[in-house]
Amino acid sequence: MTDHNDDVHTVVKIINDIRVGMFATLDEHGKLVSRPLVAQEVKEDGDLWFFTARGTSQVDQIALNPRVNVSFASRSSWVSVSGEAEVIDDLGKARALWNPVVEAWFPDGPETPGLVLVRVDSHSAEYWDTPGGVVTNVMQWAKSHITGQRIQAGDGHTVEL
Repeated sequence: MTDHNDDVHTVVKIINDIRVGMFATLDEHGKLVSRPLVAQEVKEDGDLWFFTARGTSQVDQIALNPRVNVSFASRSSWVSVSGEAEVIDDLGKARALWNPVVEAWFPDGPETPGLVLVRVDSHSAEYWDTPGGVVTNVMQWAKSHITGQRIQAGDGHTVEL
């Protein structure tokens, strides 16, 4: 059994290590639609901040239904965050989050016409973390294969945020 604060810390660490998440919304027909977005900030409570442009499908879909899921994956860690998104037009926050990666998408800076922020109020997250990464996974797979026992690779939890 893990401590809630440790679980939240693990979720935040995984997201900060990976940064690019698949941001899923529901379209007007209820179909899930995903696209990659870079998490610009991850709050200590798991809330997420992204840059995007007004008029994009994610902005339109958030207006229809704010429920979203953002998943992050590496070779050894995964996290899926569920929450509600809000489109925010805040020049001060955009300036605070601004960095060279964002500038590649919005070359006119934080004042780029149509630039908006998306904040995800994270409700829960499910994560899986494999300390030791790929090498540990391979070793655990080999052990499982030799012993005939179920693989013991990593640690997964669901956490309310």
